[in-house]
Amino acid sequence: MKNCFVDFIKIYCKSGDGGSGCIHFYRDKHIARGGPDGGTGGKGGNILIQGNSHLHTFFHLKYNKHWIAKSGSPGKVNNITGSNGKDLLIEVPIGTVVKDEKKNIITEITRNCEKKILFEGGKGGKGNYFFKNSINQSPYHAQPGIKTKGYWIFLELKILADVGLIGFPNTGKSTLLSMITRAKPKIGDFSFTTKVPHLGVVKMNFDSFLVADIPGIIENASEGKGLGHHFLRHAERNSVLLFLISSETKNKRQEYLILLNELNKFNSNFLNKKRLLAISKSDLIDDKKKDKIREIFLTLKEDIIFISSFTKEGLIELKKKLWKLIKSIH
Repeated sequence: MKNCFVDFIKIYCKSGDGGSGCIHFYRDKHIARGGPDGGTGGKGGNILIQGNSHLHTFFHLKYNKHWIAKSGSPGKVNNITGSNGKDLLIEVPIGTVVKDEKKNIITEITRNCEKKILFEGGKGGKGNYFFKNSINQSPYHAQPGIKTKGYWIFLELKILADVGLIGFPNTGKSTLLSMITRAKPKIGDFSFTTKVPHLGVVKMNFDSFLVADIPGIIENASEGKGLGHHFLRHAERNSVLLFLISSETKNKRQEYLILLNELNKFNSNFLNKKRLLAISKSDLIDDKKKDKIREIFLTLKEDIIFISSFTKEGLIELKKKLWKLIKSIH
C-alpha cells in the first residue's frame, strides 16, 4: 500500500458544548406553586490524546480528520443534572508532537498509554434551582452551556528510538538494520531505496534497544535537497547517532563532515548527542587501508569501528558499543 507512512497530518478537533440549564418549577396536584427545580446541564465531552506503542504512523487518521465530541445534555426537572457528553480518544504513535495552527507546541506524547486532555468540554449551565435565594424565591432564568471552539491542529511524528542510523544513500544502513534486528527494510542497489524510516529491535541478553534507519542524507538536505529535511526530525529524539560511511567512499573525512554539518544546520543539538562512527562494507578493504582510515579520523578525535554486513565482521562489537553508549545516558 502506497504512502502508508504518514508522519505529519492536520486534523480538526472540537470538544463538546456544555448542556443548557433547565428552567422548571415543581408541580403536583397537592402543590400548586412549588419552588424552582431546574437542573444543571451536563458537561461536554473532552478531546483526549493517548500514546499507543502499536502505532507507528498517522495512517489511521488519514481518512478520519474531524474529531467532534458529543455535547452535554440539558438539565432536567427535579434538579437532575444532564448527562455528560462522551469523551473522544485519539490514539497516536509514541513520539507525537501536537502543534496549533501557528506551529506552537501544545503537548507531546512520549510514553505508551500516556493520556492527556487536548481540549476540555464546555461546562454545563446552571439550572434555575441554583439561583434560588432568600430574595429571589422563584428565579426564572438559567445559564446556557458553554460553547466550545473547534481548532485545526498539526500532529507531527518524531520517532523515539535509542539509536538513529545516519549516512548517505547506499552506505548499507538498511542492510545493517536487517542484520542486527529482525526488521525487513527494502534493500536495493540505487539511491534512496529507503524512503521512510524503519525500526528494529536489537536484543542484548535480557535487554533490548530500538534502532531507526533514517532515509539517506545528502549535502544540503537541511535545505530540502534529496529527500530534504523531512526525515531529519526523526533523528531529534534518538539518544545515540550511529554514522555509517561506506569503505567505497573516496573522501570519507569530507562525507563525515558533510553529515555533521547538515545535522548542525537543521538542529545544533544534534552535535551534543553521543555518536559512533562505523565504516561499512569493510570486507572490501584490506588491513592497510583500514589503518589509513583510522589515521584520517584520529585527527578528528573520532573512535571508529569497521563492520561488514556480508561477513558479519564487527557486528557483535558494534552492538556492545551502542549498548554501552545508551546505558551511559540512561
